[in-house]
Amino acid sequence: MIRKITSIDFKIVMFYVGKIVMGVGFIMLVPLVTSLCFSEFGTALDFVIGASVCFIFGILITRAFPTTKSPTLFHAMLITAISWLLACALGAVPHYLSGHFGSYLDAYFDVMSGFTTTGLTIIKDLDHISNGLNMWRHLITFVGGQGIVVLALTFLIQASGGAFKIMAGEGKDESLVPSVKHTSSIIWRISLTTLILGTLVLSLIAFFDGFSPVRAFLHGMWMFMSAWSTGGFAPMSQNAIFYHSFAFELGNEIFMILGSFNFVLHYNIWRGKFSEFKNNIEIKSFSVTLTICMVLVAWGLASAGVFTGLGAVIRRGLFVMLSAHTGTGQMTVYAAQFNHSWAQMAMSGVFIAMIIGGSMASTAGGLKNMRMGLIFKGIMYEIKKVIAPESAFVSTKYHHIKDMALSGDLVKQAALVVLAFFFLFAFGTIVGLFFNLSIERSAFEAISAGANVGLSNGITAHSMPTVMKVTYIILMWVGRLEFMAVFVFFGAVGILLFKRPRKAQS
Repeated sequence: MIRKITSIDFKIVMFYVGKIVMGVGFIMLVPLVTSLCFSEFGTALDFVIGASVCFIFGILITRAFPTTKSPTLFHAMLITAISWLLACALGAVPHYLSGHFGSYLDAYFDVMSGFTTTGLTIIKDLDHISNGLNMWRHLITFVGGQGIVVLALTFLIQASGGAFKIMAGEGKDESLVPSVKHTSSIIWRISLTTLILGTLVLSLIAFFDGFSPVRAFLHGMWMFMSAWSTGGFAPMSQNAIFYHSFAFELGNEIFMILGSFNFVLHYNIWRGKFSEFKNNIEIKSFSVTLTICMVLVAWGLASAGVFTGLGAVIRRGLFVMLSAHTGTGQMTVYAAQFNHSWAQMAMSGVFIAMIIGGSMASTAGGLKNMRMGLIFKGIMYEIKKVIAPESAFVSTKYHHIKDMALSGDLVKQAALVVLAFFFLFAFGTIVGLFFNLSIERSAFEAISAGANVGLSNGITAHSMPTVMKVTYIILMWVGRLEFMAVFVFFGAVGILLFKRPRKAQS
């Protein structure tokens, strides 16, 4: 039986969407203040316009569709899918007004890339954009990593019975404490505390590398936001190559790894449960896949003679591989090197790392370490059942905050999401093939977009065809929300468009 979509459903969805859009307007105040501090009055006006559009839209929507009803899981999925599309549309207003984008679609592409913490960019003349616009670019990756819905739950939406369902729609489906509003605030306290620490560390490194105090602070904060949120944006077109600093690269590596870890894991370590770090299934899975990918990358680079010396192989190869595995997208090599210099073995390590990604309920994308661990344990469980005596009772457990029994349904769910991701990657690859790209280059860029990584082999540019821009926008959106919210959205659209009322029987 197909459910009906009523006016009450529409009212609930739009009310919460309006709240979230207002949240986007509030965060625009940060780059607005930044612009005023640096006398960038044209940029400040762009953000005044952008914030006003968000506030007007949000106020009109919430007043037009007032409700006190809690959203169901169906509503939550629609709220998530629609709010991400609208947040990017309205968040692109200052981008477009800046004049650094060839079209509104290009501006939308960059904002979607930021909010989904992907990091692919088609901005023009990045090295000469204003401090206010740079602040906005990195702030949306920071907010997107935590989740724009989590932001709204923390500051704008009163706690309700459906609040956790809204978080689940955005991929933050693990509670730190029983209260959802408290869970949201804890996520932000962890992120903001780490922001202060990370900005201090990277700013000091930049200062001792020769940056002026103000410039060191800005670059330190922006690159921390990029690493912690696994967003991949950078204030300069050369990305991490610009800094030519091993200490700066090392700091970013540490923060991108931490950013890719589950917020539940962070919370438990903050509470002193350090044993969780070595027992957690996601950490174990990450350690194994990290080692495998690093061996492939180092072996491939060494055999191809791309970098001279073990130190260079480790420094360049490890950074790119970690950037891929955590879904960050920061780069210490140029895109042309991927195409012409890196051996296939090295590239295979990067491919695998991008596909797997980081942890569940983190800032990272990809298939996730948890699913890889569950599928591996599921395979081992099936092997044990086959070789064990028929009278034996076979069971298996995994540890994630606590010991839990592994069920067949859990493994099946993980496998289905993995399969869906591969269909998503295949779709993006096929679109690239229509534009005469090689399958290797097309697959690399499609995986980077769909897994929210942001590494590029040079395909992503403001000059690429409109169809590819739209395709990558879809890949980033679907990959970030991990399918279910998107499926529900298109299902609801289908119901509204194609379901006709039944004729009355005579």
